[in-house]
Amino acid sequence: MDVEGKAKEYQDSIESYFRNLGKGRYGRVLKMARKPSWDEYKKIVQVTGIGLIILGAAGFGIMWVMTYLPGYF
Repeated sequence: MDVEGKAKEYQDSIESYFRNLGKGRYGRVLKMARKPSWDEYKKIVQVTGIGLIILGAAGFGIMWVMTYLPGYF
């Protein structure tokens, strides 16, 4: 098979993938998906930020305990 034939075959496979994108396993999810409102977006950002702060504080606490507490034993 020549280069043009391989390129056409590859292009056809990509086109068929995108043509069937909304019909497969995730089609229902893609059809139900919508853009969040500004209030929803702000709440998501706040919750994510709080989660990052909590995880960062927990990591810092663990690092502090592992650094300074073994000297007391």
